[in-house]
Parts: sequence; structure tokens; C-alpha cells
Amino acid sequence: MTSADSSTPGSPDSRNTERFSPLHQVHVDAGASFTDFAGWQMPVRYSSDLAEHHAVRTEAGLFDLSHMAEILVEGVDAAAYLDYALAGKLSVIELWQAKYSLLLAENGGIIDDLVVYRLGDTKFLVVANAGNRFAAFDALRARAEGFAVSVVDQSDEYALIAVQGPNALAILDATEGLTDLGADLHFMKYYRITDASFRGQPVLVARTGYTGEDGFELYLAAGRARELWDALTSAGADKGLVPAGLASRDTLRLEAGMPLYGHELTLDTFPAQAGLGRVVNLGKENDFVGRAAIEAGPEAGASVLVGLIAAGKRAGRADYEIFRSLDAETSDGVITSGALSPTLGYPIAMAYVTLDLARFGTEVYVDVRGTRLPATVTSLPFYKRVK
Repeated sequence: MTSADSSTPGSPDSRNTERFSPLHQVHVDAGASFTDFAGWQMPVRYSSDLAEHHAVRTEAGLFDLSHMAEILVEGVDAAAYLDYALAGKLSVIELWQAKYSLLLAENGGIIDDLVVYRLGDTKFLVVANAGNRFAAFDALRARAEGFAVSVVDQSDEYALIAVQGPNALAILDATEGLTDLGADLHFMKYYRITDASFRGQPVLVARTGYTGEDGFELYLAAGRARELWDALTSAGADKGLVPAGLASRDTLRLEAGMPLYGHELTLDTFPAQAGLGRVVNLGKENDFVGRAAIEAGPEAGASVLVGLIAAGKRAGRADYEIFRSLDAETSDGVITSGALSPTLGYPIAMAYVTLDLARFGTEVYVDVRGTRLPATVTSLPFYKRVK
């Protein structure tokens, strides 16, 4: 038996429509600048990229992530189905635990990277990237054939708000109306989730994030997003909380060495190339989509993901080429993400390079607008918070 919802959220006529967060007017009122992201008009910054970045590292930032995709998987075969549909072994995660996983194509390439939360013995919430919402949903729905499971795109029903930074826990503690927590947030481990209430309405509170800092992500009905945003803002008023946009989110995740789909991860990328071989569980007994290709491995000579650091202030950016010497005629790699690190004060980048250049300490040259500047291969992440 198979049940897969193909109603409005996943229907073709909703895929090419400009989208607005349920918090859009809040951002307009706050003076945010906007950018198109996967068809959504999302705040890129409110004040300055640097100020918002530093606030998350030192105090706290408030993010609207309502563009992310939420897909509910439920049914007696839900755990077995996810073991087949995804690269990891989701059947072993505990109730209220989260797991990072990959949705692979048959050829071993990455359709999307996901976070999966177990909300019950037979109930899971799969969170996909906004730009891959429909690709992920279509793939998950197709793989449900033969399983007693429903796969429902609930993205339009959810708002997602994140509080990230050293003061995140104190801010949630002070948030008026956030009650009935199923777990004590002070003792809840990273990559866990709990149910709660916000002014009588259900909310899920996850200790997850994409910044390299401690923090929480809160899922609730889209119609209640404004109330929660305002309550969090009020609770964080004396704790350094500022609204933060996608620009700071990008530099924060880069410092933390976290991959971004479309940059470090693509349909042409094998998990092992991106340093995500550990996410693929070849030890699980069942077959899974992409397994044969993963076991065969990427082609000989495939490039691998590394970190790069450099001196000065001129940072390499996405698509800048990498050379093994000042006079090399052909490139040996390409930057996928790069910036002048706000926290560290020097240029950092993630890049794919040929295997012989991937050893830590190797010097390479980045073509920065016609000038080849030296950079050194290093391990990821660039930044780790002090726990």
C-alpha cells in the first residue's frame, strides 16, 4: 500500500509563484533589504552583514527560515521507507532525535541534504532546502511505492524561526507564552527536538541550526509566526538579540564549514567528495537508492572538498579558479563559497581541488580578478565555538 499526497503544496501551479514569508511585513517594517531565494522574497540584511554576523557569534540573532520545506512522513513502514529513500539509517534514531542525511539520485549524486526529526514511532518530519522543495518531495513521493506510508508536503502550513547564538537559551527561557515543553531545554542535547506550546498552540523546538553556534529552531503554524517573532524579540531585547538576514547566515555557515546546496553539494557531487561519506550508511541491511553507485565510487581523479585560508583582505568567491602554481596554464580546482571571515579577519573559502592538492598545508593560487593570490589548504571547519 502507498499513500502520497500530491495536493496543492506540491502541485505544478504552485511552483512558479513568487512566495512571501508569513513574516514578510515584519521584515518590511524593520527596513530589511530583500533578495529572491528559490522564488521567495527573503530578508538578506536589516542593518549590516557584519553587525548581524557578530551578533550571532557574541549574543544572538533571529532568523526567518519559513522558506524551508517540511515534509511529513507517517505510517507503519515510515522507518523502513526512510532507510530505503535516504542514505542514512533513520530507523535507529530515537524518539525526539534528529539526524542529518542525504537524498541521493540513482547515480550517487546529491538531490538534497536534509534534517530528519523523529516525532513518533511511525512519524518523521523531513526538512529540505527551499530550493529543492519540489525535487525532494517528488523523489520522496516516488520512493514510497510499496511502503505503507504517507508522504505529505506541509511546507505551506509551517513557519520556521531560528534563534542562534550564545544567548539563545536565555532568550527562549524568557519568551512569554512558550510553555509545556516536553524536555528541559537546559539539558536537551544538540540535534534533539521537543514539543511545546506557544500561547496554547503546538510548537516544535529543535536544538539545531546552521551557524556553528548553539541555538534553536522553532516550527509552528504559519498564522502564529508574527506572535512568536514578537515574543522572541521582546525576550531578547536586553540580551543582544537582533534580526539577521541571509547574508550573515551565509558567512556564519561558511565559517562553520557547513555545505550549501548548489555550491558544495550538487547532483554531480558524490558524498565522499564533499567529506560526507560518513553520512552514507553502507552497513544497513536494506538496499537504498543510490547504493550501487556509492559502492562503485566516484570516477578516478574526482576532486574533493577542502578549506582554504589566505592572508590579506582579498577573498576568493564562488567560481574563482584555483591553480597549483603562479604559471600553471590549467586550473586544478574551483572555489564554491568564499568570503573575508568576519570572525577570523582573513579570507576563507571552501573549494574542490584535485586529490594531489588536498593535503593540509599545500599552497595553491586563487585567481582573484586576474591576480593569482596564494592560499593554503586547511581542514574544516574554520571556526568552532567554545562550549
